[in-house]
Amino acid sequence: MAPVTVTVIGEPVAKARHRMANGIAYTPKKTAKWERFARQCAQATMAGERPMTAPCELSVLAVFPVPRSWPAWKRDAALGGEIRHTTKPDLDNILKAAKDALNGVVYADDAQVTQTTMRKQYGTSPRVVIEVYPVSDCLPCQIKRQPAPREQGELV
Repeated sequence: MAPVTVTVIGEPVAKARHRMANGIAYTPKKTAKWERFARQCAQATMAGERPMTAPCELSVLAVFPVPRSWPAWKRDAALGGEIRHTTKPDLDNILKAAKDALNGVVYADDAQVTQTTMRKQYGTSPRVVIEVYPVSDCLPCQIKRQPAPREQGELV
């Protein structure tokens, strides 16, 4: 299977902690809304294709808008990459929301993700770009039988 790129337009949202009400745990509205939208973006990208079942790697880019209150020199520096986005939300919580949104759509289960690369930055168009790469040179740990020997250079 080829790599899949899902772009979620809009400001990145982190996975918030579950809340409790009357003994029932629920996901906060902002997180649930973003995950639903990201899932729809993933479904549109997959266009009916089946989810990956092989191990996979994720690359996540979270692009944030530059605060309007910043002076022009600081805005330009942020857009030029000289100033990094070092405030909340945390990058690992953005990853959690992204992984949950793609679960069952791009890959069968987020436990298949064996490696991630993540970055936060400023930009003119806020978004989250999630690239999913199937790993074809290894097998999942659930394998039941020893595979047949491969010829050198042959892919799984």
